[in-house]
Order: sequence, then structure tokens, then C-alpha cells
Amino acid sequence: MLYQFGYQSFGGIFDLSVKEGELLKLEKEMADGGFWNNQERARQAITESNNLKKWIQPWREFDSKLVELRELLELIDSEEEEKELRDEWFKELDVLESGVGSLELKTMLRGEDDHRDALLTVHPGAGGLESQDWAEMLTRMYRKWGERNGFTINVLDFQPGEEAGIKSATIEFSGLSAYGYLKSEKGVHRLVRISPFDAQSRRHTSFASVFVYPQVDDDIEVDIEDSDLRVDTFRASGAGGQHVNKTDSAIRITHLPTGIVVGCQQERSQHKNRATAMKMLKSALYEHAVSAKEEKKAAVEATKTGIEFGHQIRSYVFQPYTMVNDHRTEIKVGDVQKVMDGDLDVFIEAYLKQFSSKN
Repeated sequence: MLYQFGYQSFGGIFDLSVKEGELLKLEKEMADGGFWNNQERARQAITESNNLKKWIQPWREFDSKLVELRELLELIDSEEEEKELRDEWFKELDVLESGVGSLELKTMLRGEDDHRDALLTVHPGAGGLESQDWAEMLTRMYRKWGERNGFTINVLDFQPGEEAGIKSATIEFSGLSAYGYLKSEKGVHRLVRISPFDAQSRRHTSFASVFVYPQVDDDIEVDIEDSDLRVDTFRASGAGGQHVNKTDSAIRITHLPTGIVVGCQQERSQHKNRATAMKMLKSALYEHAVSAKEEKKAAVEATKTGIEFGHQIRSYVFQPYTMVNDHRTEIKVGDVQKVMDGDLDVFIEAYLKQFSSKN
């Protein structure tokens, strides 16, 4: 309720003056006559400016709306019989609170890498064919989530299973704060359902792991020695026409010191796939270094718990009832199909709020 806000400015929540100062500094830089002499810096400054405007403008509008509602509230207090005016005030308040809640959620994305694009990988765990099918279902779920939220989606690697499902998949999500949102999905995901592969229609439990890397910029230094790499080429699988069956265009790179493996088969050109795979490896090694610096664990792979019972962050139950249960936040949703169609925001928001409250 507005009464809970008192009469303070929303800008105080967001530290609006600091952001406006950053924007003013960028605008002065962009107005300089030699701004385009360094095109790389120019593009970076324009991106930073646009991103700041996306934050500042809504808070300015909320501040203005708050003033209007405060003035309207004073009018209502003096006109107690004006039911229509009172109803309109509450209606406008609901809209304002919804907008503030949404924007406040974005202010929780304060991590150094939260603003970056994201690379999301899915791997099946214990359960054989069942888990491979479950991994493919999760891949579809995240693609649907990305589409719902306006992110650009690029499937970089997709390794189908021999009978059904997938052996692995890597998806790139491009857009503001993609990593900030998707970092909440790291972990083991558990499925309980009547198996479509079981002739006796028994209930099975399957597992798959999801891991998320920030897509690092070219200006971030990550040392990669050629002697530390094993590069394998193979024929791409899946969609792609006849070409994928004729040439070894797909690339898989293994970083021997860490055991990190990345692959790309998106392009028809082996050189393009190698370039993309190297960018993926750079992101993975950057995340590896960040994890070590934060003294969480020495390597990224060590942060992945076993893909089995007892380690899951979320359970998806199709039978004997329908329920998706996030074990970290205790958020439960009964409409499992809605979740599988990409409606993950309730879980992501709860995680971000919980994570923010602990930092």
C-alpha cells in the first residue's frame, strides 16, 4: 500500500541520483567531437547509456505517479463520499505497486556478471533413456521461457540421444540480464511421471542437470594455451539439411587442465563453429575463475552436485498428482504444464528475492 511507502521518493530505493550522474557523464562523453575515433568504446558507451535509460526512465515515471497519488489521496481525505474517486485511487495504486515490484526485482541483479548474456547447458543424469528425454523437455522449457521474456535464443550445440531425448544441449540467451535471471536455474532438476517408455506404465524418477555461464566480453582476459586444448571434429547431427551428413563441421573442444568440454555445430563452417566454441570455452573458464576467487570451489565442475536423488533444486511431478516444487524457496505450482511451457518467473523471482536478502 502507498501508506507503507510514506511520502518518500521511489528514487531513493533505486539511488536515482547516482544513476543519473552516470548517465550525464556518458552523455558528455558522447557529445565530444572525437567520440567516434574509438568505435569500440563508442559502441560500449552507447550500450551503457541505453541500459541506464531503461532503468532511469521508469523510476522517474514512478516518482511522478507517486506525487499524483499523494495529491489525490489528500483530495479523497477531504471528500469522504467520493466512492468513484476512491476506487480510482486504489486502481492506480495497484498498477503502481505492480510496476515498482517488477522494477525492484531488476535492482536485485547486482552481481558483476548479472547484466551479461547467458550460456545454458543441459545434461541427462541417472535414469538412462528416461533422463535423456527429461533433458530434452527441460531444453524446450528454457527455450519457451526465453521466448516469453523477449530474449534472443541461439541453440549452439544439440546432441540427440540414440533412441530418444538428448545427450546434451547448449543454448545462448542474449538480452539484458539474461545471466542474472538464469543463474537461479543452476542445479539438478528431478522428474516424476508415468514413463512413456515403460510397457507396464510404471512411475519413474529421472534427473537432469542445468548449468549456466555468463557470456563474457572480448575485453575480459582469459588465458587459453593451445597445448591445453583437445579439438575434435565430427559430423553435425539434427536439423541442417544434407550438408550436415557430408562434412565434419561440428567442433568439440576439451580444456584438459579443467576437464571442461564445449561444442558447437550450429554453423556449416568448421571455422565458425570453432570460433563460437572458443567463445563458449572462454565463458566457462571465466566462470571457473570467478568461482575459485570467491572460494566456493577450485573448479566449476566441482560446483555441480551429483545428478541424482537428494541433490535436486526442483522437482516436477506429473503423477500421481501435478506439482512443481522448488526446494530452495518452497515455492509450489500445481500447473506443471504451464511451467513446462516456460512460465518460470515465479521461481526465478523467489530465488532472487531470497538470494538478495542474504547479501
